[in-house]
Amino acid sequence: MKANNILNRILAELSSIREVKFEQMTLENGAVLEAESFEAGNEVFVISGEDRVAAPIGEHLLADGRILVITEEGVIAEIKDAPAAAEVAVEVELPTELADMPMVEEAPAVVAIIEKVLEEIAMMREEMKGMREEMGGYAKKEEMAAVKAELSAAPAAKAIKHNPETKQVQKMSTNRPQKTIDRVLARINK
Repeated sequence: MKANNILNRILAELSSIREVKFEQMTLENGAVLEAESFEAGNEVFVISGEDRVAAPIGEHLLADGRILVITEEGVIAEIKDAPAAAEVAVEVELPTELADMPMVEEAPAVVAIIEKVLEEIAMMREEMKGMREEMGGYAKKEEMAAVKAELSAAPAAKAIKHNPETKQVQKMSTNRPQKTIDRVLARINK
């Protein structure tokens, strides 16, 4: 067979291969995912520019509210339906100090809470100040200033002088006429 015949057969085989159409879905954060189909066991990729990167392991919230679960990098484990929005009853227990106050007068209660928060912040500042002192944050600056003053007072080191080796000049015999190479070498060795 000739090379052209072989090439034509290969091209015919390649053209008969079906093209794979990829589906795309968007995550809630705007990232685009691509897969042959979004079913369990299929590979899924994150599209970033022209690159396709295997999707990371974890649960990813899709734009339509469903959850895409990936347990192995780049492979869909399952797609969960959107969680039902259940009403959650939240009971708040007020401290006994606040429970005795009438609800109509909310301003004094808010002021009391703010005062407690400010007290906590002041305590935290004191703790942080103590931690800084333990680590020596302020003492290091004073130590560095003392070391700098000590080194500034010390005399400088003795200067180093360059001491090149003496060049040994090789002289050519002068009995013969100089050639071009002799003249070049003579100028280099000056």
